Amino acid sequence: MDSRVSELFGGCCRPAGGGAGGPLRGRGGTAPGGGGSKAKKKNGRSRGGKANNPPYLPPEAEDGNIEYKLKLVNPSQYRFEHLVTQMKWRLQEGRGEAVYQIGVEDNGLLVGLSEEEMRASLKTLRRMAEKVGADITVLREREVDYDSDVPRKITEVLVRKVPDNQQFLDLRVAVLGNVDSGKSTLLGVLTQGELDNGRGRARLNLFRHLHEIQSGRTSSISFEILGFNSKGEVVNYSDSRTAEEICESSSKMITFIDLAGHHKYLKTTIFGLTSYCPDFAMLVVSANTGIAGTTREHLGLAMALKVPFFIVISKVDLCSKATVERTVKQLERILKQPGCNKLPLLVNSDDDAVTAAQQFAQSPNITPIFTLSSVSGENLDLLKVFLNILPPLTNSKEQEELMQQLTEFQVDEIYTVPEVGTVVGGTLSSGICREGENLVVGPTDDGKFLQLKVCSIQRNRSACRVLRAGQAATLALGPFDRSLLRKGMVMVSPEMNPTICSVFEAEIVLLFHATTFRKGFQVTVHVGNVRQTAIVEKIHGKDKLRTGEKAVVRFRFIKHPEYLKIGAKLLFREGVTKGIGHVTDLQAIITKENGLEESLGPGQLSF
Repeated sequence: MDSRVSELFGGCCRPAGGGAGGPLRGRGGTAPGGGGSKAKKKNGRSRGGKANNPPYLPPEAEDGNIEYKLKLVNPSQYRFEHLVTQMKWRLQEGRGEAVYQIGVEDNGLLVGLSEEEMRASLKTLRRMAEKVGADITVLREREVDYDSDVPRKITEVLVRKVPDNQQFLDLRVAVLGNVDSGKSTLLGVLTQGELDNGRGRARLNLFRHLHEIQSGRTSSISFEILGFNSKGEVVNYSDSRTAEEICESSSKMITFIDLAGHHKYLKTTIFGLTSYCPDFAMLVVSANTGIAGTTREHLGLAMALKVPFFIVISKVDLCSKATVERTVKQLERILKQPGCNKLPLLVNSDDDAVTAAQQFAQSPNITPIFTLSSVSGENLDLLKVFLNILPPLTNSKEQEELMQQLTEFQVDEIYTVPEVGTVVGGTLSSGICREGENLVVGPTDDGKFLQLKVCSIQRNRSACRVLRAGQAATLALGPFDRSLLRKGMVMVSPEMNPTICSVFEAEIVLLFHATTFRKGFQVTVHVGNVRQTAIVEKIHGKDKLRTGEKAVVRFRFIKHPEYLKIGAKLLFREGVTKGIGHVTDLQAIITKENGLEESLGPGQLSF
């Protein structure tokens, strides 16, 4: 295994099978129920007879939610207060979650503690957690006996506390994969708490339309929730719980965004990835068919939009072990290609799942791979362990900065609810939104913004008084006329004075085009929650583009103006033509009393 990988995994990872080019397969540790193998060592020497170097973890970082502690045995009152303050900081960094490594020095040296010292340290840690109102869960224990006849252990502990200003921690996971790979069935099993019967019973509760039930294929975007309480136990719809009860009982919530796998619903899948801002993506691959259909396309979308993804190989109960291994190798080969440049990490035990969750969030190159069955339940618990420990990508400081900005809410869904009126669903990009707040929504077809009032807010089907940046919710707008709204609009603070445009420029890379990409070509442009056909007005410095070429291109929306921001990620497609890029310039539209007027300010488009 190369030195880069060894360093990344703290030097205590071993690849299964011993092959230098093989995928990482966890630490082979000794977590309870982990099933990993551990080489016996005596008098500081390993089974192979070579002198054992002390194992290291990467040095402790000042930022982040991971804390190393050599021991916490009977601290003085002053020291205890200092430790509590330190725990509050780590919890704040992890937005309510922290991981403590007991028996590890600050430089990452795995020293270990005797059983008595470990018991006393965990007792102190429990007292610290009680002081801040948190719960602790032991994730795993490992023996380190390289320098002693007495067994010495290090223990990894998860500390979880819901922040005072939040109901629960919330992570959004987009579910991708080819049609019939078992996406909806897997979500049904996770969220309902019952295994599938092999004929799709588990997915029935997820479907929104009759034709989906009849065909067994998802065509629309649906949301499912899976909760974990402060002790790390699963909270789902089993025991006849309602969504509101799940929210009340959970301190961490995973919201799954179930996207369509069939190629004819690709625009729906792209909309789900661009507008709902998922934290992570879960790519589901069927073990018996391998990489087929839209799998590569979905993998490419996740990479183009820079959404960290992990892979679940489903339906392992239908295949022989050799077939599953062939699918795993096929995925590993693709992930290691120069275009992907990922490091596959096959998860076979609880210990691997803990390692995968921590390394996945720290390094964008790690890609955990799970092999499981929704029918037999094989390895399903490993995925739950992974989701329970998976930390949020943004820290509290970044979220605080977003909350200081003016309110901006993206409109992704529009409903009419009896006795409630018009309801919009979407994500709050920045600021804070409260019940009773007055906002403006737009742009309309003629470029105007209309005033409205937020009557009530719901998150994950339960009432909520305040919405914070990064959170998804539905807002009731009372008697506001639904026909004035459309997907792609924004609701913003009246003080924002939002800029809208019909013409914009973007630096793009043409991923694929059958012939040449020229002026006058029409494409469907996706920018956040905006989805509209645009025409290519100009390609700067070139007459045409071929696959793989880069250029700055001017687009014009053909229907109505949109609210865009400079720097926003852009994805466009038309048939097999696909490209990605980011917005570099806008031609702002200023609305005057006599209608629309396009104007160029300093630093705006040059013709």
